Amino acid sequence: MRILMAGAGATGGYFGARLAQAGQDVTFLVRARRYQQLQADGLVLQTPAGTETLQPQLTQASTLTGHYDLIIVTVKSFALDPLMDDIAPAVGPDTLIMPILNGIRHIATLQQRFGDDKVIGGLCKINATLGDKGEVVQMTPLHQLLYGALDGNNDMRLQRVDAALRVSQVDTLFSENIMDELWEKWLLLSTLGAVCCLARGNTQQILTSRGGEALLQGIFAEILSVITAEGYQPRPAVTARIYELLNNPATPMTSSMYRDLTQGFDIEADQVIGDLLLRAKRNGLVTPLLNAVDVNLQVYLQQR
Repeated sequence: MRILMAGAGATGGYFGARLAQAGQDVTFLVRARRYQQLQADGLVLQTPAGTETLQPQLTQASTLTGHYDLIIVTVKSFALDPLMDDIAPAVGPDTLIMPILNGIRHIATLQQRFGDDKVIGGLCKINATLGDKGEVVQMTPLHQLLYGALDGNNDMRLQRVDAALRVSQVDTLFSENIMDELWEKWLLLSTLGAVCCLARGNTQQILTSRGGEALLQGIFAEILSVITAEGYQPRPAVTARIYELLNNPATPMTSSMYRDLTQGFDIEADQVIGDLLLRAKRNGLVTPLLNAVDVNLQVYLQQR
């Protein structure tokens, strides 16, 4: 299977490397600066098990040729629009596109551009970041890749994708209900991002502060009410586990959006929080805590 990994940041770099190491035909589509960096230094993985380096197959938008069987989209959500122009030449009649982005909005965006039949559901779970020299730093052993047809019909096309992905050195789940997985990841990451960005701290600091647990509980409840109104059918055992994970003062947690914010980078404010507010409004829901988070993030973006 010919795979195009659109992006070679922490997420794309890690999962693309694991697929390449498993013998898959993986090419990384990257910008000029990342291209030069990877050509010079290779793709470096720093994991809890040690450091690994590989020489990846690279391309840029200007030199992208031929159709790919699978395109895995791993860029930040705010970079999706230009990325769609970049990958367009690689999309053929049988190409499948698997985004592993935050939120849900990107699915409709990709479907409108390339067609409903091209887009499948995907998400990843990993604690990783890019180091100062462009190395992929995996902070914990967690490395899960989940995927499946958005309508649950995992036909032969999806089975080929599964066969290619499950040989990698990561934990994979070929899901028959990927939409629930997507809603639940959004519940987790948006709650974590909202509470960390609003309080400007990790969950341990928040939960050991006066009113911290109430803040977490309130944000979690608002987000759960929004996604339920949008079609998510809550799985109580799963949502309870998500809340329990977040509400643990012994384990400090932060979101990628919070880490980006503290470093002065662009953030996925509209995709992770703003989209929830739009969905709340169209369902007649009042979400004062989410509104406070959104104002906070918009002010940050104005000040950048």
